[in-house]
Amino acid sequence: MMNWVQQVDRWQNEHRPVAYDYGRIILGLFIFYKGLTFIADTDALAQIIENSQFHWVALGLAHYVAFAHLVGGLLIAIGLITRVAIAFQIPILIGAVFFFNPDQGFFSVNAQFGISLITLIALIFYFVGGSGYYSVDHRFEVNERRLQEKKRMQNNL
Repeated sequence: MMNWVQQVDRWQNEHRPVAYDYGRIILGLFIFYKGLTFIADTDALAQIIENSQFHWVALGLAHYVAFAHLVGGLLIAIGLITRVAIAFQIPILIGAVFFFNPDQGFFSVNAQFGISLITLIALIFYFVGGSGYYSVDHRFEVNERRLQEKKRMQNNL
């Protein structure tokens, strides 16, 4: 599995599909936006906590979702520790798809289920594909390779 992911990374770095990076940026900004709207909608947040049997757990989950969306969305958008940021998003979206939105249809007026499902699929896609060529992660990798090459050259002298 890891070898396959490395092959995907290598192909992506060689071909540099800009649309891939634009998609990652849009996904990250969308998740950040959802974090902002989650915090701003205090009535819905209070209702989630009130309807829960475990108020502290609901309160903790609400804070986790808000924090993960805000920080994770920005990290995904700039391409910094992208897979880690996505790994924190996937459980939230699985919960949204399977537990919070299943009563709404894909083409309902309030299409939260469809949005959640598409976002989950996009997160899985970028989790496998990585951050892309135009990302902070890629720049760190390039700089690290240059430093290793420089050390290797100095050791050979």
